[in-house]
Amino acid sequence: MAVEVLTTPEGRAKTALSRAHAATWREARAAGETIPLGRAHPPLQPARPEHPALLDPRQVPRRRPGSEKGRIAMLHAVAHIELNAVDLHWDIVARFIDTPMPIGFYDDWVKSADEESNHFNLICDCLEALGSHYGALPAHAGMWRAAEDTAHDFMGRLAVVPMVLEARGLDVTPGMIDVFERAGETRAVEAMQVIYAEEVHHVAYGSKWFHFLCGRHNLDPKDVFHDLVRKYFHAPLKPPFNEEKRAEAGLPPDFYWPLSTTGST
Repeated sequence: MAVEVLTTPEGRAKTALSRAHAATWREARAAGETIPLGRAHPPLQPARPEHPALLDPRQVPRRRPGSEKGRIAMLHAVAHIELNAVDLHWDIVARFIDTPMPIGFYDDWVKSADEESNHFNLICDCLEALGSHYGALPAHAGMWRAAEDTAHDFMGRLAVVPMVLEARGLDVTPGMIDVFERAGETRAVEAMQVIYAEEVHHVAYGSKWFHFLCGRHNLDPKDVFHDLVRKYFHAPLKPPFNEEKRAEAGLPPDFYWPLSTTGST
């Protein structure tokens, strides 16, 4: 099921399949059953549509949110992030099957993939209401780098994807909501509010299972987190941080401030 999502290129088709498989998993669990965990071979890179063109991050044009074109560009960037997140969550389901995990691990990431699929569709609806669509603008080619770098490091994947990349979403989303509120774009505000609320859970799942694996191996979570982020993230974390939402997701300040541009090394 996970690999089928990962190898489906078109965004709406990928997310429809993702939501259908998540519903199948959820219905089985509600009936007291569990779909057997198989063994699959997820691709190193997921299938992608022909458009958008994927550029080096330095080549992606800067977004100026004061204009409608700027807000469309912002929504396009969010849609791209959400589509990557769908693949990231199905990838973690399939890639690390050699590490025995409680069934709750799969419950969490299937639920997250389902929610990210809904997020993508909500933002695509916003783009289409503004006369655009996903694929109309170029996008960031570097977003899958963290997945490739951590393809053989389960704890590294948990540290960098939910606990760094998705946690960054908690920092920047309130500002984006404010941009759309000032522009009177109610549909975009409502979509971003859904994303903001649910991303807290995704970060929390990462923190929960990262701490679970640290406990299994009698490791100090903070020290291991610092080591893994320095190994795989390739850049300091950028404040300001949304400390309230990060704490709600299980990320205390001593995890991320020492890795920041103003923290100690």
